[in-house]
Amino acid sequence: MNHEPVIGLEIHAQLLTKSKIFCSCSTEFGAPPNTHTCPVCLGMPGVLPVLNRTVVDYALRMALATNCAVAPLSRFARKNYFYPDLPKGYQISQYELPIAEHGHILIEVNGETKRIGITRIHMEEDAGKLIHDPYRPVSSVDFNRTGVPLIEIVSEPDIRTPEEAGAYLRQLRAILRYLEICDGNMEEGSFRCDANISVRPVGVDTLGTRTELKNMNSFKHVENALACEIERQGSLIEDGKKVVQETRLWDPAKGITVSMRSKEEAHDYRYFPDPDLLPLVIDEQWVEEIQRSLPELPAAKKSRFITDYELPSYDAELLTASRALADYFEACVNHFPEPKTVSNWVMGSLLAALNAENKTIEQTPVTPERLAELLRLIDSGVISGKIAKTVFDEMVSSGNAPETIVREKGLVQITDTDAIAEIIQKVLADYPKEVSDYKGGKTKLLGFFVGQVMKATRGKANPKLVNEILKEML
Repeated sequence: MNHEPVIGLEIHAQLLTKSKIFCSCSTEFGAPPNTHTCPVCLGMPGVLPVLNRTVVDYALRMALATNCAVAPLSRFARKNYFYPDLPKGYQISQYELPIAEHGHILIEVNGETKRIGITRIHMEEDAGKLIHDPYRPVSSVDFNRTGVPLIEIVSEPDIRTPEEAGAYLRQLRAILRYLEICDGNMEEGSFRCDANISVRPVGVDTLGTRTELKNMNSFKHVENALACEIERQGSLIEDGKKVVQETRLWDPAKGITVSMRSKEEAHDYRYFPDPDLLPLVIDEQWVEEIQRSLPELPAAKKSRFITDYELPSYDAELLTASRALADYFEACVNHFPEPKTVSNWVMGSLLAALNAENKTIEQTPVTPERLAELLRLIDSGVISGKIAKTVFDEMVSSGNAPETIVREKGLVQITDTDAIAEIIQKVLADYPKEVSDYKGGKTKLLGFFVGQVMKATRGKANPKLVNEILKEML
């Protein structure tokens, strides 16, 4: 196809504050419907909103982490539209004067680094949630989410492929989680993505007619929905038809996008400054305090892991995907200074065990210190790598120390050469034909003999000694 897609993403991130943006109601997820509400977030007559300072702190953290310019003066606006989950008939957001603009982050796709611009970051309140009755033509509304603080992060139309969109989303989510201002849970709706996409002929600078995609609650859904919409718009253009500006929903079951409604323009919302809220003034000292409090961010940590620990880019990216996982890795390396060995165990056995139990790294029963103890047992020759996997599984299930497990289960590696030679002698006596074949030139049978010895010793024989003695005796 002689066309290219142009993609811009709008991310809504729910902030991890204890109370809502303009009132003191709780933001806790999962409470019974309409129990976290008050006259302010329900829009009752005569009430006034009061801005939550922590929301501003968190918005500033994200602004600085994404290289945005912080506005010394920003203003809240009313975004007017009528929907059952919006009790006031308008949403308090920011429009002409957002808190931050003109930022960027770097993403990596297929080994290449690309800069994605960020148009703006602004604060706003969330709407409620409609719950549709599956048996009757009735919908209920839960206002618990009304007034929960959000930041909206709007990208420049710099994204060209679904893979770039996925990489951008993952990087933003990682930054939010490193800053500890959003849990990034797409399934619960605390990290939501809308995509604006158009298709234009290659080499043309003007943008085509765009559609907006909604209802994408995973990275894979975003990538699949974008791929589908690129194909749909491209086919329309090639057939001489026009793309209609509209909002479309992603149907993951059918793998298609479906029309939802015509796309609104900014003027449709009749924005105007909220008369109940003063302009927000942010001085340089406030910004400097936030800047000093920022942690090492994912990109910088990944670069350091590659440089300081000499890890491959793949390892470094996976290990820095979450702050907790990166901290676990470094804590383990502090106790066992072999970074690549630690990386292999963390990315392999540890993450596999956690995924099997649907647990996070914060919930692991194997502490960094215990994993380092296990690696020292392998390094010192007390147990083999194969036995270590059995010990690790027991550590996961029981939480016991590796030395305790090795001692109680009698798993200490056999390093006595006489004992190993005796076992090898018996194995060779049991397989005379294979011995004859080996001596006749079928040297690959060495692996067969090693396997038989390890089987006879239940994996406890030192593999290096087994190989040496076997070759000598054969």
